[in-house]
Amino acid sequence: MKNSEIVELSTKDLTARLAEEKAALNKLKFAHAVSAIENPNVIKAARKTIARIATEVSNRKNAAQSETAAEA
Repeated sequence: MKNSEIVELSTKDLTARLAEEKAALNKLKFAHAVSAIENPNVIKAARKTIARIATEVSNRKNAAQSETAAEA
């Protein structure tokens, strides 16, 4: 998932997508532990996608907090 696609999603969709990606990563890790998966770089890509989504969620939370602080 590209950053441009992540930015276009709503915050609600991002949190749902984050949960889905974390679940998929756990399944990948389990599959890799049981028997080696064909391409272990998939795990690396999944971790990076999770990090991108989590960063966008935290940026939006910080922006919302700074807006409410500015209003007060």
